[in-house]
Amino acid sequence: MRIEFDEPRCVAAGQCAMVAPELFDQRDDDGVAIVLNASPGPDQQDDAREAAAVCPAAAIRLVAE
Repeated sequence: MRIEFDEPRCVAAGQCAMVAPELFDQRDDDGVAIVLNASPGPDQQDDAREAAAVCPAAAIRLVAE
């Protein structure tokens, strides 16, 4: 699995960072999300799916590899 993040769509809600802090963080200046790990391991894939599901802007896309 690979995480693709559409930064311009991000509305800085922070939902991804709350549900998957090992995969996402937020910039201090504007709150826009940052992908910390674009290739989550098997133990993190459920968190990645949840982050994508709760993103209000649909800025997170998961791609199977």
